[in-house]
Amino acid sequence: METSLEQAVLADVKELAKARQTGFALPGAFYTSPAVFEHDIKSFWNRNWIWVGHVSQVPEAGNYFRFDYGAESIVVVRDREGQIHAHINVCRHRGSRVCLEAAGKTSVLSCPYHAWTYDLDGSLRTDREMDGQFNRADYSLFSASLKVFQGLIFVCLSDQPPDLDPALARLAPLTKPFGIENLKVAHTASYPVPANWKLALENYLECYHCAPAHKEYSRSHSLKDPASMTEELLSTLAASSRNAGLPAVELNETGPDAKSLGSDIYYRRYPLYPGYKTGSRSGEPVAPLLGNLSGYDGGATDIMIAPLNSFLAYADYIVGYRFVPRTLQETDIQIVWMVRDDAVAGDDYTIADLTWLWDVTSQDDERIIRYNQEGVNSVAFRPGPLSNMEWGIETFYHGYLQQILR
Repeated sequence: METSLEQAVLADVKELAKARQTGFALPGAFYTSPAVFEHDIKSFWNRNWIWVGHVSQVPEAGNYFRFDYGAESIVVVRDREGQIHAHINVCRHRGSRVCLEAAGKTSVLSCPYHAWTYDLDGSLRTDREMDGQFNRADYSLFSASLKVFQGLIFVCLSDQPPDLDPALARLAPLTKPFGIENLKVAHTASYPVPANWKLALENYLECYHCAPAHKEYSRSHSLKDPASMTEELLSTLAASSRNAGLPAVELNETGPDAKSLGSDIYYRRYPLYPGYKTGSRSGEPVAPLLGNLSGYDGGATDIMIAPLNSFLAYADYIVGYRFVPRTLQETDIQIVWMVRDDAVAGDDYTIADLTWLWDVTSQDDERIIRYNQEGVNSVAFRPGPLSNMEWGIETFYHGYLQQILR
């Protein structure tokens, strides 16, 4: 049941939403109000599927890692039977964090405060000096909903998460050639930015800024200029993609076209400029071919799975993106680079070559998003009109506003 304070916040958010003009950015309070931020976490982040990692990060019993956002913390761990669990990182005694390290291997999950100890499946194992005051079975760690899609691990804190399975079934044959389940995390980087999470996400959802803001990216990616995607370039990519074993189709079920709330799905392969086989400084491959691909087609694939999770797939590596809220105006841009699980660092790839493009691009993003937030904080800010190249922002607003106004 909602408290009177939550009802008041929701009423205020509804008034803000009414003030938003279709085809324009959101009113400033969506990026500056502490109450809206707390509402975002409860009504949007907690209700949606969040990509937290890959099965390769928990290869054996006891392997675990944490994923934190806002005030929430989730522990993903593999148990002795091989099952992967997602536990909310809150002790059932007096609420301490149980798992303090970012990742590791353990035989049990033990609270550092009073030593209540949980098995890997979350069940309470020992409750020091409690003398049988309660039934241990009633005090397991709270769990989050968990879903694994082609090796990618997603969690949701809601008791009624969005039904993503039908959308994943449509996406699965398109992403299968990449062999995502047989990848490993080669490198992870975080770029803290003093801005609201929505500004960071919105920046990713449009390439209107790419030409002026991302010089390195713009040398290789035709997405920065729709006019450069000529029929010749597109038809050449379609043929080379088929030859490489990649579907030359587009799947766009986002915003109003999503089959159900929170089930956004997107797949599109677009051409790199001639001379570029992949996203790299030289245009040459930086890692072995993924999955069962037979060659480099000179393309890149944008993939979205639910509204908060984005990926970019080349023929030789995949990058995953998260825009993780910490506080009202503190967000971590998290970039994860994945390669074949049998690729050997130093022999088959180097971290410097693999990460170069999206490291320099993310540094650009940190700068432009920071300046964006500084302007939005001004009393002079008024939402401006969105361009045709910012259609992804409009589709995000559609689902975002629907969910937070429920």
